[in-house]
Amino acid sequence: MAEATEQETAPQDTAGVAVSEAELPEAADSGARVEGGQIDILLDTSVQVTARLGEAEANIRDLLQFGPGSVLRLDRKVGEPVDLYIRGIHFATAKMVVVGDQLAVRISEILPSVSDAAAPSAEAEGE
Repeated sequence: MAEATEQETAPQDTAGVAVSEAELPEAADSGARVEGGQIDILLDTSVQVTARLGEAEANIRDLLQFGPGSVLRLDRKVGEPVDLYIRGIHFATAKMVVVGDQLAVRISEILPSVSDAAAPSAEAEGE
């Protein structure tokens, strides 16, 4: 059995390239925090926000028959909130509005972050 362990950790030759596992030290949290001035650089960074109106499912036969004037029904009703995403992460819900001659969204709710949602609430811990 000791031989199997040595073979698993020994470098292996894959298509003429030597492959071995790296031994990396474990990083410890230094406790250092970013000062306000350093994070200000990020505050002016632009990110793309995507408003998802809804979804529809259609078979290819129907899609191939689409043309100008075809209507594809979405799974949302008029007045239902749309989902807002940043980099694929659902962060808020909003209502569609019109500003001048452009579509816009009015934020209805900012969703808790994934880490906030995973953390147990103080009430749940006390029960």
